[in-house]
Amino acid sequence: MRARITGLATFDIRFPTSLELSGSDAMNPDPDYSAAYVVLTTDAPDGLAGHGFAFTIGRGNEVQTTAIRALEPYVVGRDLESTLDDLGGVWKDMVHDSQLRWLGPEKGVMHMAISAVVNALWDLKAKRAGKPVWELLADLSPEQIVDLVDFRYLSDALTPGEALEILRRAEPGRAERKARLLAEGYPAYTTSPGWLGYDDEKLRALCREAVDDGFTQIKLKVGADLDQDIRRLRIARDEVGPHIRIAIDANQRWDVGDAIAWVRELAPFDLWWVEEPTSPDDVVGHATIARAIAPVRVATGEHVQNRVMFKQLLQTRALSYLQLDAARVAGVNENIAILLLAAKFGVPVCPHAGGVGLCELVQHLSMFDFVAVSGSLDDRVIEYVDHLHEHFVDPVRLERGRYVAPTSAGFSATMRPETLVRYSFPSGPVWSSIDRLSAS
Repeated sequence: MRARITGLATFDIRFPTSLELSGSDAMNPDPDYSAAYVVLTTDAPDGLAGHGFAFTIGRGNEVQTTAIRALEPYVVGRDLESTLDDLGGVWKDMVHDSQLRWLGPEKGVMHMAISAVVNALWDLKAKRAGKPVWELLADLSPEQIVDLVDFRYLSDALTPGEALEILRRAEPGRAERKARLLAEGYPAYTTSPGWLGYDDEKLRALCREAVDDGFTQIKLKVGADLDQDIRRLRIARDEVGPHIRIAIDANQRWDVGDAIAWVRELAPFDLWWVEEPTSPDDVVGHATIARAIAPVRVATGEHVQNRVMFKQLLQTRALSYLQLDAARVAGVNENIAILLLAAKFGVPVCPHAGGVGLCELVQHLSMFDFVAVSGSLDDRVIEYVDHLHEHFVDPVRLERGRYVAPTSAGFSATMRPETLVRYSFPSGPVWSSIDRLSAS
C-alpha cells in the first residue's frame, strides 16, 4: 500500500502579548500574537507530520483556522509521494481552484490558509528528506526550482527563461556559500527595542542591549505622535551611536502626503529605511513617497498580498528593500517567485519576521536566496523579534546579531505539544486563567 495524507488538524493558538504591549505599534496597539495552526498526518511508516500556520494578531484567528480546514479536501487522501514530488502542481490546484479564487483572488484569508497548508507540505517533505527547508531548496536544480513557480501574471517582468538564467548564474558558488552560511550565519536586525508601547527607560535599555548583542541595525515603530517619535529617535540614536542603522516602521499609518512630511521631520536622525509608510495596496503611493523622501529608503512587503503586487512595486521602483512574509502569500512556492523577481530587479530581500514563528520560517527563505538565487548578503538582513521562540521544537538561534543556520530537518515550524494545549483559545489553561483574572 502506498502512503497517503490521512489528516488535517487545526488549532487556534493565541499568546497574550497585549498584556506587556509586545508587538504594539501605531496601527496595532494591543496585539495578541496568534497562529492558525495546521498539522498534516500520514500513514507512512516514518510517522512524520507536516506543520504550518498562518500568523494573526488575535481576534479573527478563528476565521483563519476555519479557512485552513476548508482546504482539507485538497490534501487529505492524496498519495503522499506523488504529492510531495509535485508541490508546484499542488500549489496550482489550490490557488487556481475557481471557487476558492472567488474568495480572493489570491489574497486575504484564503490565500493565507493556502500558505499554511503549502508550508506544512514543505515541512513534511524536508523532514522526510532529512534536511532543513533552506538546504532542500538550495539542493534543487535550477529547472526543478523553476517548476515550482507559477509565472501567470509575471511574464511581462520575469519569464521562466530569465528565472533559469538567474539560478544558473548562481550555481557555481553554491557549495562555498552553503559552507559560509553554516560557518557565519545570516545577518539580522532587531525590532525588539522599538515597540510603541514601551516607555523611554525600556527603550534605552533595549537599545543598549541590542548593540551589546552584536546587532548593527535596530527598528523603531513610529506614526502615532510626531513629537514622541522625535523624542524616541533621539533617545535611540544617543544610545546606539552614529554607526548603528536605525530603521522606522509606520505600519501603514499615513496618507501619502503625511508620510512625506513626517519622514522629512525624522530624517535628521539618519534613517536607514521607512517601512510601510502608507497602505500596502497603494503601489503608486509608495513610488511617490520613495521619490520624495530620498535618500531615505522605502521598505515594504509584510502585507503585500501576492507576487503580482510585488512585481508592480519593483517595476515602479517603489521600494528599496523587499520584505516578503513567509505566511502572507501562498507559501514557499510563491515566495520563490518573489525572490526571483527581487533578483531580476536587483533589490535586496529583508524579510518581515515580527510575530510568532515568522523568524523560524523566513530564515529558510533568506538562506535559500543567498545560496541559490541572489548569491549575495549585501544590505540583506532578517528581522528578529525576541518573542515566543521557546514554543518551538527547533527555535531560531542567534549569535552576535546573526541567525545560525538551522540544521534540523523541516521548516522549523513544529510547536511543542504542550503549547498547543496551554495556549489553545479560548479553553486552554492560559486563557482560562486570564478570564478568571478579568472576572475577579
